[in-house]
Amino acid sequence: MKAVILAGGLGTRLAEETSLKPKPMVEIGGRPILWHIMKMYTAHGITDFVICLGYKGYLIKEFFANYALQMSDVTLDMARGSVEVHRASAEPWRISLIDTGEETMTGGRLRRVRHLLDDTFCMTYGDGVGDIDISSLVAFHKSHDKMATVTAVAPPGRFGLLELSDRSVTGFVEKPRGEGGRINGGFFVLEPEALDTIGGDSDMWEDAPMRRLVSAGEMAAYHHDGFWQPMDTLRDKVALETLWKEGRAPWKLWEGAQVQPSAPRQHLPQSWKGLH
Repeated sequence: MKAVILAGGLGTRLAEETSLKPKPMVEIGGRPILWHIMKMYTAHGITDFVICLGYKGYLIKEFFANYALQMSDVTLDMARGSVEVHRASAEPWRISLIDTGEETMTGGRLRRVRHLLDDTFCMTYGDGVGDIDISSLVAFHKSHDKMATVTAVAPPGRFGLLELSDRSVTGFVEKPRGEGGRINGGFFVLEPEALDTIGGDSDMWEDAPMRRLVSAGEMAAYHHDGFWQPMDTLRDKVALETLWKEGRAPWKLWEGAQVQPSAPRQHLPQSWKGLH
């Protein structure tokens, strides 16, 4: 199975970092968040990636072109121009890096890689992580006959709440999660035919194409109740960095971590409003 990762956006809300690099190359723990996302899929046996490039895509190409060398112990013979590899530890990834245009919207990027997709595939964005049970997500998708499955998550709380009694503060609830509503968590499983709902480069996948699938009854929702966090702002980046440095990164499902099967999931009503 292939995983398509959208990695071409500008990331304007993270301008402190993205003025110099594409958003998927912003680092968490010394590695681009794109690397973390690919490691998440690798933990579930998915190692064939199609990465849709746009803004400063050449930096992503350079990273992967040099990745195997960076991850290996080598001796460089400068006089002979030779490289001796002593220990190679790079992942068994197959990566297609496709330039889908700087101005292309998310749907247009998917449409431009349609020719590379001939079977069920995963799709996500290059700026969000979570402890998503991707194996369970794929199994759920294959259990129904719809063209698309979206992961429905409870949005992370951004602000703490004060507990009040008249004018006295009686408690504090830090960063409560959403009040029962769910949003598009960005981890999809799709049939190639789902991309036929995309009209052209100017289509946002999250707008007309998804609405067409919903109207046709072709989209199911997989509920994820665990950790999920997009990296939209510098504050988000710092929060993810802190979790990584403290050894509390829930999305780190590799290096011997055991992936536990999830409980059966339910469909969201086709007319839900929380997904966008």
